[in-house]
Amino acid sequence: MTNLLHPLNEDSTACLEDFSAYLKQQRYSQNTIHSYVECLRTFIRFLDNIPMQLVDLSDIEKFNREYIIANKFSESYQNQVINALRLYFLQRQSMKFDLDQLERPRRSKKLPVILSLEEVEQLLNSTKNLKHLTALVLVYSCGLRTGELINLQIRDIDSKRMIIHIKGAKGSKDRIVPLPDSTLLLLREYFLEYRPKVYLFNGDGNPQYSRSSLQSVFKKSCKRAKIIKPATLHTLRHSYATHLLEGGVNLRYIQEILGHSSSKTTEIYTHVTSDTARKVVSPIEKITLNKLNNSQQET
Repeated sequence: MTNLLHPLNEDSTACLEDFSAYLKQQRYSQNTIHSYVECLRTFIRFLDNIPMQLVDLSDIEKFNREYIIANKFSESYQNQVINALRLYFLQRQSMKFDLDQLERPRRSKKLPVILSLEEVEQLLNSTKNLKHLTALVLVYSCGLRTGELINLQIRDIDSKRMIIHIKGAKGSKDRIVPLPDSTLLLLREYFLEYRPKVYLFNGDGNPQYSRSSLQSVFKKSCKRAKIIKPATLHTLRHSYATHLLEGGVNLRYIQEILGHSSSKTTEIYTHVTSDTARKVVSPIEKITLNKLNNSQQET
């Protein structure tokens, strides 16, 4: 059961507003701002609005032990909290203690879930709504993150150069991804029917489509396609990268398309490609087995 979190007082609210303003000034992405502010909010509520200038390393260790670990939150969330608190105390409180002493969790090395080409085809063909289909096709055919799709504007589509300009992606980096011919045809069909104004995908009464709506669309399509793998919308991006690698595309080029700052991040796809697995010849293939008939088998 989650530990009781106390309501914020006026000073704590002002503290969060100050941190949010700082992050905006430093041009952090909206996702990072939201995540970091929420991490700090939870931390303050857990400590019952203790003045931040009085916090020391033992308070953070207590929060880590009695809230994050006790409630079995993921190691990625734990790391995110450490990053948020480190930035806050370093930049807004002139940190008087060494947060580097706080040990980070050991990252589990889980391979991403990958859909086969046939499963992607089933998924897309099970998506009957044109708007939903166009969104899923864009994620898969261009390897987009969910936030990148939501933030796409009409002007970001360059049909003459056959590229899409991804702006302010993870790490505040812009990049260019190739636009497939078939995806452009679908985009044109979608545009003529829905007539978006600024953002490519609008929500009901909102200028942008929501993450939760996109995830819901993906889940419903998976259900109709009878895909039982624990897939999320991000699985389409993983599948795109893996299928490129299996098609012989250079890993460095895939890194650029995906917008990975480190090649190590992209190298995870070398562990999930089925082509790699098929190239490994088991030593059993060098052994001749004498097949037993029923009378020779031991009982």
